[in-house]
Amino acid sequence: MKATLLNPENYTRSPWKNGGGVFTDIADAHRADAPRKDWDSLLWRFASTPILAPGPFSHMPGIDRLQMVVEGRGLVLKSPTQEFDEREPFTTVRFTGELEIVTELEAGPVEVVNLMARRGAAEIDLLALKQPGDHRHLAAGTHLVYTPRGECRIRLDNEEFAIPRTGTLKLELAGPSQLALISGLAVLGSIQLLV
Repeated sequence: MKATLLNPENYTRSPWKNGGGVFTDIADAHRADAPRKDWDSLLWRFASTPILAPGPFSHMPGIDRLQMVVEGRGLVLKSPTQEFDEREPFTTVRFTGELEIVTELEAGPVEVVNLMARRGAAEIDLLALKQPGDHRHLAAGTHLVYTPRGECRIRLDNEEFAIPRTGTLKLELAGPSQLALISGLAVLGSIQLLV
C-alpha cells in the first residue's frame, strides 16, 4: 500500500474541453506510451470545478463520467432523453461523455467533483462518506479520499490519516483494505485499471 497526501497548492488548473469553465485537476493517469498528456491519452481524471451559470457540458466521446455536488444545491443535468438529478449534494450521477447535456441551476452556483475514465480502460466509482463510522471495502487499485468541506480523519485497516480541507489522500492498494471515516466528511473516488 502506498499513501500520498496531495496538497491543494499543488493542484493544477485546466480549461474545460469546451472552454466554458476551469477544472481544478486533483489527480489523473494517462497512457504511458502517449507523447503528451491530453484528452486522447487520458485513462482517468479526478477534478473539481465550479458551475457558475447554466450551459452545455463538453462533448467527450469514449469517456464515462461520475459527478457529485459538494457545495451548493439545485443542480440538474438535462439531456434530450433523460434528466440527472443532483439537487441534493453528495448524490452521484453517472453518464457518458457522448451525451448532450445542459446544466440547470435552481439555486445558484455549485461546486462539483468529477471522476472520468476512458471506457474500457478503467472501472470507476464515486461516493460520499458522511457519518463517523461509515466504512467501505476497498479493492486493489487507486482510491482518492477528497475532503471538500474541512479536515477529515480516516482509518485504513489499522492506520489513521488526517486530510486537510480540500486535500486528497491518494491510496494505491495492491490488495483489499477496509476504509472507515473517523470524523469530518469525505468523497471517495475509486479506480480499477483494466488495461
